Parts: sequence; structure tokens; C-alpha cells
Amino acid sequence: MKKELIQLLKGKNAYIQTHDFPDPDALATAFALQEYLKYYEIEATICYEGKLERASAIRMLDNFGIQVKGGQTKGALPEDACVVLVDSQNQNSNVTDIGGQKSACIDHHPVHHECEYAYWDIRKTGACATIVASYFVEDGIIPKPNVAAALAYAIKMDTADFTRGTTQKDTDMFAYLFRYADWDLVQNMYADTLELADLSAYEAAIQSIEIYDRVGFAFIPFECQPALIAMISDFMKALDGVDVVIVYARQEDGIRFAVRSDEKRVNVGVLLKEMLHGIGDGGGHPAMAGGCISKEIAERLGDTLHETVKRRFMQGIQEMRNGKSIEMRNV
Repeated sequence: MKKELIQLLKGKNAYIQTHDFPDPDALATAFALQEYLKYYEIEATICYEGKLERASAIRMLDNFGIQVKGGQTKGALPEDACVVLVDSQNQNSNVTDIGGQKSACIDHHPVHHECEYAYWDIRKTGACATIVASYFVEDGIIPKPNVAAALAYAIKMDTADFTRGTTQKDTDMFAYLFRYADWDLVQNMYADTLELADLSAYEAAIQSIEIYDRVGFAFIPFECQPALIAMISDFMKALDGVDVVIVYARQEDGIRFAVRSDEKRVNVGVLLKEMLHGIGDGGGHPAMAGGCISKEIAERLGDTLHETVKRRFMQGIQEMRNGKSIEMRNV
């Protein structure tokens, strides 16, 4: 199957595009794919539209030697660009169309939109990095120490140290990478992951938290980075007596959500997609998901925002707990 990818990109103007705010998994996947393609004499440029939000993501560039072209705008890529989407899919709300032909997709999220790719590899794994790591194994290519380290770090991060959405493939690939990774580089990534400015967002979330039937809601009334919202959601999930967490925050473009679940009956990837139907967009894995409500809809909801969020999510969660298929809702 990978031969199709090589044939597709050979002699082409190749680009590897992540989602707009690349996290460690997206960066490591893109970097490793770029290095993998070099073995077949294919040069590819890593790009994304938004920005690196977290200090840990920025540190990855220097630590592992990753070169990227960030802050691309719509239509910035040349028309002949052959684009491989990684850790994302075409038409997702967190992927800006920056031009080129979306020719391939490598992702570990459920299929969100029906798109046609000349090559696609979409599988259920805890980390997208696991998929590209398997390319090295299957082709008998030993990854460089910095590449193996980046992949290993990404697998640890995206599976929350193998406690979230982990598959056998994740553990197999991590064991393989363990042999070749520069572990000093991995250790470097665990210093100073929390920034001083983040504390105000944690404070706001803690002060606002409400718990109903083991479901925790927390609201951050000011703009903060999506990656930070996700971190706070993970933090809140550690609360005793909470199985499902819904954290949402005001953003310049609307309201952004990070949802987590330790309850097997509650698939938050499905939950978020259905609960935001008609007022926003979202999706993800059974244990973790993200989404947003547009600024226009948020303004229309006004003072009923919190009531609407709690009502819709609690109704959907209760239906899942009762074994029912949740239905799409409109405002």
C-alpha cells in the first residue's frame, strides 16, 4: 500500500500538511514521514496554516531538528503541490485549505468527511505517529535517533503514557522505537511544560466547574490556546467523582470545546459531533474530542450559552448511558 504513496509523490512538488495548530503527534508524524520519504529520494516540505501554541511544540523544532513552514495562508501553496495531510483530514474545521491538491491522508481519527484521496491510510491507533513508525518497520528502514525519539515522544503524549485510546500497535511501535531513540532528546521535552500565563486559565476553569451525575463542566471566559484548553480538560478528568469532562472557552472566532471521557459507554467523539450539530462542528476519539461553536451562533445563544451546553450534553450522555443512539439536534 505504501508503494502507492511513493509512486504518487515521486517527482512531485510534495508537501506534508498538519492541522492548523500542530501538537506533538502532528509534528512528529510529519517529521518522520518527511524523513521516511527521503529514503525514496522524495523531498517534502512540512507546512501548516496556524501557529505553534505550546512551548512544548516549539521546543520540538529545536530539540528534534524539525523544519516547518508555519503561518501559511489560504492558497499559499503552488497549484502543482501534492499535499499529504497528516493527523488531520480534508474539510475538517481545524484544517485550512492553503492550496495544492489534497492527494493523500494519513490519520488516526475516525473519518469525518467523505473525501477522495489517491492514497489514504486511516486507522484506529492511539497516536498518528504509530502509523508512520510502522512504515519504517515494514520497509526495514532504521529511523535516525532523533526521528525515533520524536515518534516515541508523540506516542507517549497522544496516549497519555498509554492510558488513553492505546492499541496494540502503539505499544508494538513504541517497543521498536525504544531501541533506536535518543532518550536524552525525549527527556528534554519534559521540562517546563506549563507556562506562567496558563495559570489564569486553570484558575478560571477551577472556579467555574460544576458536576452533574459524574459529568464535569468548566468554562474559561477569555481567549486561550486550544492546546491549553485540552490540557485543562485532561487535568479536570483526574477529579474524583468525574468520568466525563466538558471544558469550553471563548475564542475570537467563537467557543472552543475539549471533551474527555473515562466512561466506556460515553463516546465523546460521537457525542461532540452530534451535540454540536446545527450550532458548530466537532469530533474525535471515544475518549477525547474537540470542536467549536461559531462566533455568530455563540452571540445568538447569548445568556443561554451555558444552559444550552449543559442541557444538550447531559441529554446526549444520558442517552448513551442508556444504550440509545443519540440524535442530531438543532437550536
